Amino acid sequence: MAKRSRAVSEVGILLRKPDIPRTISHGALISCADNSGAQVLKVIQVVGLKGRLRRQPAAGVGDLVTVTVKKGNIELRKKVMHAVIIRQKKPYRRPDGTWIAFEDTAGVLVTPEGDLKGTEIKGPVAKEAAERWAKIANAASIII
Repeated sequence: MAKRSRAVSEVGILLRKPDIPRTISHGALISCADNSGAQVLKVIQVVGLKGRLRRQPAAGVGDLVTVTVKKGNIELRKKVMHAVIIRQKKPYRRPDGTWIAFEDTAGVLVTPEGDLKGTEIKGPVAKEAAERWAKIANAASIII
């Protein structure tokens, strides 16, 4: 079998998707980073995840998850909603070699189509989430 040239392999490294560790398992409590009225969210499902037998579903930055509001407005509590993870505490490596970690794990409430429920996002948003969700990028004040 022929060995691949070095130039082709380097191009492949630059174009690949970042390997973000999925560290937010279902049942995790995360903070809500928008002004929708929710404060604490509980992850109950990861949307679009194809799992393996007996492996716990987990999410990372940029993933769409199903949540319930544990603390916040009475109108939002005890209802099943969708959210996008915009920050995570666990450090991860980007394809350019830099490592990034945030001081908390946070998400924003969205509709199933991807529209924000709130009007602004508090704190920074990871670049991976902003690239995947354009409406989150428009509402973000800081993208890191």
